[in-house]
Amino acid sequence: MSDTATTTAQAPTTTTGPGYRLMAGCFAALRIFMGLVFLSNGLAKAFDVGLYNWGFINFNLITAGTAQAIAGGAAQATYITPLAALYQGLVLPNWAFFGPFLTATEIAIGLGLLFGVATRLAAVGGLLLLTPIWLMLLPTGGYLWEYPSEDILPLVLLAIVPAGRVAGLDRVLAPRFRQRWPF
Repeated sequence: MSDTATTTAQAPTTTTGPGYRLMAGCFAALRIFMGLVFLSNGLAKAFDVGLYNWGFINFNLITAGTAQAIAGGAAQATYITPLAALYQGLVLPNWAFFGPFLTATEIAIGLGLLFGVATRLAAVGGLLLLTPIWLMLLPTGGYLWEYPSEDILPLVLLAIVPAGRVAGLDRVLAPRFRQRWPF
């Protein structure tokens, strides 16, 4: 045995390799997709049009009335008393304020994600909108994996990873703010 310690040289971290570019591109695609989801649902609320038939595809988006019904149903069905009280006592009775607030917030989140502006802040905003509904629906026996896999997990990843720095305006904004969060 030797008394001398051996060290192994670690490869320097690079942000230019093909693996990095592939991963950055994937996160940019996820960011843009989630931006389209939020923007389209926000616009559906703004114009109160939820059912679309384009001939080759039919789909639904969530209007303000549908969002109110989802929130009301979740608040009625949940066993999480504080969230139920918040929604039943504040949000639903004041839907004249919270409906337009939800609409504007979804549009802002959608634009932020789509164009890569304050991407991580936009993702946190999305989490703040969706997580309470998911938590209220969790004990009711439905939507165990849909909200986490389709909305929550992608938003958590986008809140952590600076995905707006690739194909987004955060690339320009981040250096101006010393690479700090939310850029």
